[in-house]
Amino acid sequence: MSSAPDQPKIYHITHQANLSQIVKQGAVCSDAECRRREIEYLNAGMSEIKQRRLRQLEVKCHPGTRVGQYVPFYFCPRSIMLYILHCGNHPGVFFRGGQRQIIHLQADLHTAVHWADQHRIRWAFSDANAGARYARFFRSLEALHELHWNAIAADDFRDPTVKEGKQAEFLFFQAFPWSLIEHIGVADRMMLEEVQRIIDNAAHQPSVSVEDTWYF
Repeated sequence: MSSAPDQPKIYHITHQANLSQIVKQGAVCSDAECRRREIEYLNAGMSEIKQRRLRQLEVKCHPGTRVGQYVPFYFCPRSIMLYILHCGNHPGVFFRGGQRQIIHLQADLHTAVHWADQHRIRWAFSDANAGARYARFFRSLEALHELHWNAIAADDFRDPTVKEGKQAEFLFFQAFPWSLIEHIGVADRMMLEEVQRIIDNAAHQPSVSVEDTWYF
């Protein structure tokens, strides 16, 4: 596989309506943790796959845990999931609001792993969509070379191999600290102002900018 970047970034996408709750909780919570805390998030994902991640799919390098117990991040912005939301016609996605209301929460991979190791929090990454039964899971940064980094960086993902590799995920158990979010990328100026308003009184305030190249 291709070489990993020296300082990989990771990206969690969510609807901007969820941001105030994320700030309030002080964390981005996994689907399982949202249920435990009784947090209401606007779901812009695929409900059937979310259920499979919660109930069936094990993170094999951490036996006994399910994918839905982890907060998912991609290794790139402009993900395939964002493209699906942009198209707005997938039968498994009920959200039809397009990509404009979706924001990217960016963090640094090595910083996140260091924090997790210090606090004995489980983390892993997959070489494909973690919701696929054939995905492989790893829990050592030495295995980053197993990811298809050219696919992750690709803009054209019509090739099936590229499509699978681009969907690699970083997984962080239960709740990812808000304090580790270093930057928020948004689609336009209006969304930037809305995000800035939401985080205006937060103790931790990531930088926010319009990121045209992160959207379709």
